[in-house]
Amino acid sequence: MTSAHSHQGAHHHHGHDHSHGHSHAPANFNRAFAIGITLNLVFVAVEAFYGWRVNSLALLADAGHNLSDVAGLVLAWGGALALKLRPNHRHTYGWKRATILAAFANALLLLVAMGGLAWEAVGRLLSADAAVQAQAGTIMAVAGVGIVVNTATALLFMRGRAHDLNIRGAFLHMAADALVSAGVVLAGALALWQGWVWLDPVVSLLIALVIVLGTWGLLTQSLHLLFDGVPDNIDPQAVRAHLLALAGITQVHDLHIWAMGTSQVALTAHLVMPEACPDDAFYRTATEMLHERFDIAHVTLQVVRRPFSPSCVEVASP
Repeated sequence: MTSAHSHQGAHHHHGHDHSHGHSHAPANFNRAFAIGITLNLVFVAVEAFYGWRVNSLALLADAGHNLSDVAGLVLAWGGALALKLRPNHRHTYGWKRATILAAFANALLLLVAMGGLAWEAVGRLLSADAAVQAQAGTIMAVAGVGIVVNTATALLFMRGRAHDLNIRGAFLHMAADALVSAGVVLAGALALWQGWVWLDPVVSLLIALVIVLGTWGLLTQSLHLLFDGVPDNIDPQAVRAHLLALAGITQVHDLHIWAMGTSQVALTAHLVMPEACPDDAFYRTATEMLHERFDIAHVTLQVVRRPFSPSCVEVASP
């Protein structure tokens, strides 16, 4: 029985992805996180003050939500910085999974914040306060500033949201804040125009519902990755088919695909090759194929003449 690992090929692509993924994301987003946190802290203070002064639930709830998002940005920043920590003998993959934990914590934080918003909105709806109408101008002005601050912060993370769940969490928080602030402006305008003081809590409830629906995907995706699930953008059956298409391969056993972090994926597999002994060129071809087609950066392949892990075959089969 012959077995070997694709150390040379996998190491080559690990090096490529290290420069392209590890340092690239944190370096580019350090400034975005710093700016976003500073802007939102200042705005939270302003919004909370005026919300307390004019007794507006929408402004106070929005300030609380912004404060939770500051914590969310800190979490996401910490996750991104963890990518730069070097692996050691006890943490051989480094600290990449911190990005998944940050995305999951962000989702929970946002859901809790929206639950609090909904609870307060229902209470205010049952006792609509006419004072909101009198201070509608102040409410609209403060929330209008919020739209600018939150939209500007969201734009800082727009570029990275499609490829990194952690950055997506930061983007979603800021986009949600912009939506809440827009709702506050709408409620204030209609309260001023029509006297609809009940609209303030109703808009808060509707926005909370929209944000919960949008956040649910972030929560389920990050939880899936925490339990070593195959990332949604990778079809494990397609990976298996491409491995089977390699010259001399008759079976693929013990295939495992998991996320090391929110932007890097690893794979291990046993390949059955009864008639040949693979060389470095075979491993390089396989590793490059997995990287180019599926963006899998860390590959370990073991070639055997006969399968010796039938239980893993059953587990891995669809």
